[in-house]
Amino acid sequence: MAAAVISSLSKSFGQIPPSAIPPMLDCILTSTAVSSSSLFSSLLDDLPDLIESGNRDGKLDSDRRNSIASMIGALCHLLTKANIGREELQSFLWKGFIPLMKMGHDFDQELLNQIADSFFDVVQSIHAWEVLEENLVPFSLRSIGLSAGIIQNGDLQGTGLDRSSLFHVSSDLIEKFIENLHVGKDCKLSISGYFPLPVSCHVLSITLDAALRNFQAAPVTGSVSENVSSVESFTANLLWNLCNATERLLLQGSESRSCTIGFLLPVIFKAFVSQSSFEISVHRQIHKLSRNHFFMRMWTCCRKLFSLGSLERRDAYRILSLYLSYFSCGGTFQNANMSDGAEEFDIRSEKDLWNEIKRGLVDEDGLVRKQSLHILKTLLCTDSGNQHHSDISEKKTQGKHSVPHGVTKRELWAYKEAKSLGVGKLCNSVDSGMNSQQQWEAFVLLFEMLEEYGTHLVEAAWNHQITSLLQFSVSHDNFVSAISGSMHQTQSETWAEVFSWLSILWKRGFCHDNPQVRCMIMQSFLGIEWRKYGSCVKSVPESFILGSLMEALNDPVHHSDFGVKGIYSSKTIEGATHFLHHYSSYLDARETVIFLKSLASLAKRKSFSRAGLMGLAECIAASAFGAHKYSNNKVESCEFGTADEVQPEYSLENFLHDNGTELLDFLRYVLESSKQHFNPNYRFRVCEKVVEAAASMVPASDVSLEILLHFISTLPREVTDYGGLLRVRVQDWLLQNHQVTRSGGIQMQLLESLNEFPEWFIIHHCLFQNFDDEDLGAWEFEVRRWARVLFLVIKEEHQLAPLMTFIQQYGTNIRKQNNYSEWVPVKFLTLILGLIQEIQVMQRRKHGAKVQTKFEIKRLETEEQSSEAEASNIYNMFTDSLLLILEELVSFCNLSCSIFSSGSDIEDKVLPSSVRGKLGGPSQRRLSISLTTAVLQATISVKAVAYIYAWCAQHRTGILLNSAFTAVWKFFCNTITSPTCNSESEAEVRIAAYEALAPALKALVSVLAPQSLVLFMENSKSLQPAIEGEPWLDTLVFSFLQNINNLLAVGFMARTRRAVLLNWKWVILESLLSIPYYSFGSKLQQEDGSFFFSDAALINIFTDTVESLENAGEGSVLPMLRSIRLALELFASRRLSLVVSRFTGVDSQMIWRLVHSSWILHSSCNKRRVAHIAALLSSVLHPSLFSDGDMHDADNEPGPLKWFVEKLLEEGTKSPRTIRLAALHLTGLLLSNPTTIKYYIKELKLLTLYGSVAFDEDFEAEVSENDDARTEVTLLTKIQDSELTEAFLNTELYARVCVANLFYKLADLTNRSGSSTGDKASQSALESGKLFLLELLDTVLNDKELAKELYKKYSAIHRRKIRAWQMICVLSQFVDDDIVGEVTQCLQIALYRNNLPSVRQYLETFAINIYMKFPSLVAEQLVPLLRDYDMRPQALSSHVFIAANVILHASKDIQLRHLDELLPPILPLLTSHHHSLRGFTQVLLHRVLCKFFPSLDSKSSEFIPLEKSLRASMEGYLDAYNPKTSVTPAGIFVSRVEEIGFECVPTSLMEQVINFLNDVREDLRCSMAKDIVTIKNESLNMAAGPGSTEEVSSACEEKLELPKDAHLDFQKKITFSKHEKPDLGSSSLLCKGEVYKQLLEMEKEDDLLDQLWKSRSLALERVRGNRQHIILVASLIDRIPNLAGLARTCEVFKTQGLAVADAKIVQDKQFQLISVTAEKWVPIIEVPVNSVKQFLEKKKREGFSILGLEQTANSVPLDQYIYPKKTVLVLGREKEGIPVDIIHVLDACIEIPQLGVVRSLNVHVSGAIALWEYTRQQRL
Repeated sequence: MAAAVISSLSKSFGQIPPSAIPPMLDCILTSTAVSSSSLFSSLLDDLPDLIESGNRDGKLDSDRRNSIASMIGALCHLLTKANIGREELQSFLWKGFIPLMKMGHDFDQELLNQIADSFFDVVQSIHAWEVLEENLVPFSLRSIGLSAGIIQNGDLQGTGLDRSSLFHVSSDLIEKFIENLHVGKDCKLSISGYFPLPVSCHVLSITLDAALRNFQAAPVTGSVSENVSSVESFTANLLWNLCNATERLLLQGSESRSCTIGFLLPVIFKAFVSQSSFEISVHRQIHKLSRNHFFMRMWTCCRKLFSLGSLERRDAYRILSLYLSYFSCGGTFQNANMSDGAEEFDIRSEKDLWNEIKRGLVDEDGLVRKQSLHILKTLLCTDSGNQHHSDISEKKTQGKHSVPHGVTKRELWAYKEAKSLGVGKLCNSVDSGMNSQQQWEAFVLLFEMLEEYGTHLVEAAWNHQITSLLQFSVSHDNFVSAISGSMHQTQSETWAEVFSWLSILWKRGFCHDNPQVRCMIMQSFLGIEWRKYGSCVKSVPESFILGSLMEALNDPVHHSDFGVKGIYSSKTIEGATHFLHHYSSYLDARETVIFLKSLASLAKRKSFSRAGLMGLAECIAASAFGAHKYSNNKVESCEFGTADEVQPEYSLENFLHDNGTELLDFLRYVLESSKQHFNPNYRFRVCEKVVEAAASMVPASDVSLEILLHFISTLPREVTDYGGLLRVRVQDWLLQNHQVTRSGGIQMQLLESLNEFPEWFIIHHCLFQNFDDEDLGAWEFEVRRWARVLFLVIKEEHQLAPLMTFIQQYGTNIRKQNNYSEWVPVKFLTLILGLIQEIQVMQRRKHGAKVQTKFEIKRLETEEQSSEAEASNIYNMFTDSLLLILEELVSFCNLSCSIFSSGSDIEDKVLPSSVRGKLGGPSQRRLSISLTTAVLQATISVKAVAYIYAWCAQHRTGILLNSAFTAVWKFFCNTITSPTCNSESEAEVRIAAYEALAPALKALVSVLAPQSLVLFMENSKSLQPAIEGEPWLDTLVFSFLQNINNLLAVGFMARTRRAVLLNWKWVILESLLSIPYYSFGSKLQQEDGSFFFSDAALINIFTDTVESLENAGEGSVLPMLRSIRLALELFASRRLSLVVSRFTGVDSQMIWRLVHSSWILHSSCNKRRVAHIAALLSSVLHPSLFSDGDMHDADNEPGPLKWFVEKLLEEGTKSPRTIRLAALHLTGLLLSNPTTIKYYIKELKLLTLYGSVAFDEDFEAEVSENDDARTEVTLLTKIQDSELTEAFLNTELYARVCVANLFYKLADLTNRSGSSTGDKASQSALESGKLFLLELLDTVLNDKELAKELYKKYSAIHRRKIRAWQMICVLSQFVDDDIVGEVTQCLQIALYRNNLPSVRQYLETFAINIYMKFPSLVAEQLVPLLRDYDMRPQALSSHVFIAANVILHASKDIQLRHLDELLPPILPLLTSHHHSLRGFTQVLLHRVLCKFFPSLDSKSSEFIPLEKSLRASMEGYLDAYNPKTSVTPAGIFVSRVEEIGFECVPTSLMEQVINFLNDVREDLRCSMAKDIVTIKNESLNMAAGPGSTEEVSSACEEKLELPKDAHLDFQKKITFSKHEKPDLGSSSLLCKGEVYKQLLEMEKEDDLLDQLWKSRSLALERVRGNRQHIILVASLIDRIPNLAGLARTCEVFKTQGLAVADAKIVQDKQFQLISVTAEKWVPIIEVPVNSVKQFLEKKKREGFSILGLEQTANSVPLDQYIYPKKTVLVLGREKEGIPVDIIHVLDACIEIPQLGVVRSLNVHVSGAIALWEYTRQQRL
């Protein structure tokens, strides 16, 4: 056929619709001689060019799309002609179909589907399935193998029959066929490629789908049976290949699984839905492919995918979802014909499936959780969800018990809200029972609520549904039986399955985003009565306890009460311990140990918060204690079914040795974790619980000594040393006193191990002969651990006999031991030093027990009385042994110290680069290893001799120890006179010499005695002969300073090593300066101290130390500051001596240099350590300097000490510990020197108003654990008040507590009489107190912040006001005649101003004490103030309180006079129109009258119940209140600290009255409503008395019938007008006729006011007449800003009214500030909350439509709702919305459409939008 004709025909396809192509071709074939085969061949040859043109441009417009579609339609039509064979179909397949499918990514899906449908219609019509089987299917399968990488990887081995040839197709065959095609080269290249993986899967899926449709539609009779057999064979073979391909592809990459799940699996499942099995022929063998077998293979693949990553898990869930969508649990298979007789595969019987669903439901990925839930619901046939059994649920919810019993108001509201919104199905089936289906619905409901719904809906359903699931899990029809297919064999297995599912809900609840939900779920779990379930509690999954529960316990949201008032526990922790105690009580010994190991190991694997770690420790202890109850719980019945019998396999005594060791090691990690929290009380609590667990589970005898020592060393020393709270408990554990039968054996075994330790330690083989500092440090640590445990175990002296024998044996032969190995003597000396240091620590703890807490002191009193005698015997035994070896040790020391005098013999060897280059971090010795060994041996020997000498001198008086003293002193002299070094190695040896000298000299000085001083003097002559009259220590000091300074000046010493030498310099200097201090009291000591040091020497030392202070290292700070302090003390001793004229001393310039250097040192420290701060304060602010006025003020400029205090306090506002210690020391100095207080008024005011962090945990830890910190704090000058110091030292209150205590002591000083010096000090104290009082009063009145009247509660201003007035109360004792007028004037101004009741109570206390001190002021000032009835009610209340307490607490001689003066002006206030003032006055006056007329108190029962309750609630406060003690520091702080957390402020009487009235407001209203007649006809019932009848008006003569409840009658308010004054001359009340006249005049005034009110009401009605007919109901809203904003909005839109719960809200200042007078114009309707429903029903009867602005299931969008003209719009509460009972009254609910993430608007904004929409509609 001509090419031009074909080209023209092809082009015409683009203009002809595809439906017209077949008729057109038929016309062409009929009208021409062209055969269909030739036309087909010509068009087929033109098709590649058409495809190529579309592929070349990359875009497929509509014309090309139509051309291709028409061309394919034409070719397919020609293929259906009778004379077209299968070869043409094959050609079309390769030239057209396959290229088009390969271009699927360029074509749209609709075109490809159209091509595929046309193609498969042809195949079906000509029955050419074998063509596809021979060409398309192999090509597509090979494409899958290549795309998925299976063929390239050689992964062709299958797991089934002949699966290795699945993806194998002869490429030669395909290439040969392509060569025979008459196409161009480019077309051949396009054909020779392979399908992409998605295209291959898509082609195969549509091929199988087409074959299935043909097979299902074709009849199986007559002449077509052969065709049916053909398509059946094709379908079966293709299904076989796809099943095998699916199995392989699912285990490949993500793309392979996606294509398989998206394309292949749906059509495979579709095939198996129609037929259960297919017969296939593979290599002429007939096989059967059953869906049963395929399903099992798919499940195997899913299990493999589950074990891989998260993406594989998702795909596995997709497979299961797809499977269940075709084969649901409740459906039946279509045409199911299991001809093979095999049982149908039921995936629900697979236990792994349910386990994977459980894992998926708690997965962190939200998509995985949704997939798991969907699969679960499908398996349970609960797709209908909450709509299932809706009728039954509705009936049950409408029953009598529709709401669970015992719910709170919030839970009740949430329950009704859930029902109203239609969310979930709340089955109330407790009485009738729940079947398995309903239980599963409850489970799904709870899970969905945790995932989707709000907090209140979870609250509505959670507790009730969880209780139901637990209660009905014991029934035979429980929900776990529904999934297992059969009942479990045992009850324990049932409970294990139940708790495994419930733990899913608990875990999801514990990690919920909303903290309220997390708390509620935790409370629900811990609130379960686990004891009812007996041993069933053991079935709770251990993985849940160790995982989710402990993670939740680490959540801070559950521990809001943790640490409150020093109690380191919470309700959540207590609940968790109860649960674990019960849980572990049913575990046998092996299970308990394993569980405890897992539980304790959490501290090693996870990070815990403070509360979390405490919870972990508590749980460990509870579990260990619960294990001891196991033997009692062998068989126990539970309320919900019978528990299985528990058979113990092991006992606690027989668990393995390794398990106990490992458990103890894990417990040690818990102790280590507690060290990151510095609070000692917290750490003690953790240690207590860990020790309890260890003592309960791990016998000390079953653990190796090394592990035991390691564990004990982790415990803080303060809890195990003398006086420690855990000392006895640890001793009991080590000695196993709780096991009487074995105690002796265990004690002997442990003691034997401890006594064997020294020999093992010393002879323990070292890897190398030499050793270094690291080795020595390890040995010291090991010895300290051993010594600590040794003295915990030792009770009697004879137990130390083996140790003493060992010491004597090794000590007497120490020089011989050195010949064998150098480290043996060093280890022995390390052992001796460790023993001495441990005993010294014990002694310090014992003597320091007095500074510990009261609780610890009580514990000390319980120690055995014989401990002192036993300790003394042990010390004597130890001293005897040391004395026996001392001489030998001195000889060894002299021998070892020869290394220090070697001098030039020391070789300067080249050191490793790792040592030479190390400038930071711990400094290493720059010596060779052999020289380091020798130096360390000499150092440790000198230290040992000095320590042994000090010990023996302390515990054995009257013996001569000259050899030891001489050896150490000789070493000292040799060291400070050694020649200049010439190399770095020599310098290092010299540093080592000073390193040995520092602790040795300190030990010698600490035990100075007269004999020692003689030895000092005699041995010092070796340096230089003493000059007569010159202090003998001058030579030593000058020689020492010169020698060490020369050593520091050498140029070859490393910087880090120079810093080390500086540390030793200051330590040695401190020891030298301490000689006079330790020798005080000796006859050789002169009174002025000049015997030891000259003035020049002291000034030289002082100057050198001060100049070096700025650059001091951290290790040098303490010895330098102590040296300064010691020097100042020596200066002071000289100043006090008789030879003052010869003393030069320190001048102001020296002190200025000191304070400047000290300030630079303090400000440059990165961390403020307690010891450093305390030492700085005691050294710079030295008492000897503080008494000098020039140090504080010099020519009206700050002196050096004042400058330093200003700087320190300024910086201290950022450092709580600095300002607290400064306050402690400064106030102590000021108390000793009252004349200096006037210089520090500003600083005292700063300390008074200071407030910062409430608790400094580092401070507590340092003072408790650090001996230096504890010592330096005790050296501070402080006011002796242990109660205040103990209670407040580590609180933000302590600064002002110190100031308060200072002035309280000064006030006592002013009141005492004594000597002339006392009078001078008293006068200074008095003047200082007055000055400070006036300064504070001026501050509170004129300071910009403190003078504010509007401030928030608990704000910074509120706190500062309280602090100032607390101090003013303390200063009330300084008010004298000369300042009382000024003070009372300030007081009246302050009382008139607005202040919170917590502030006013201090003003009132101050005023009461002033009036009690100056009684004449009562009549002069207080009475006129009480008669000023125009005063603010708040100020009047304060004056009433002041007056009442002045009467109550005045002295008896003036008490009656005060009563006569104050009672008349108070009485009118009893009926004040201010309810708080009225109630307040009534309570106080009742108290006053009861004091003078006790009979009134007996008649109190006649009062109404509310009044009686009010008075009863106030009596405790009034009885406890004492104005005199309330102005003392103890009264302000100590007596209230335990119960009050905010600034030690108690609740004031006014606050109690106001709170009481607010609480009973609703009750008062109900009481008033009982008598409507009384309310409407309010009047007075005047009793007719003698002589008064004629004066009563005729209007009052009519008798009034009183109601039964006469006590509910209401009084007229007796309030004097501006022009009226009460009868001042009357001495009695209401006894003259003038009173009745005044009452009648008031009645007339009431009538006039009624008329005025009516006329004003008419005017207002006219103004309100043109308002819109909409009423806004805001009674449910509480917050004042929202109500005020709504009032303003209502006035803007002129609403008919605004309904609020309390109309008095409009009087609030905040309301008026926001509403800007809107409340004066908009009608305010008072509708209490309880009356809202009745109000709405009334308005509905009046024709109003009731609308609610709320989001419900049936809410109408605001823009779609048409407002009725008469509308009442109800607004809900700020968070909860509109209650359910009101929703049921509404005609409709409207909501504002919202598009963002946040789904809520402010209620004021919502109301404004709704009102505007109403207004907009009405304006149209």
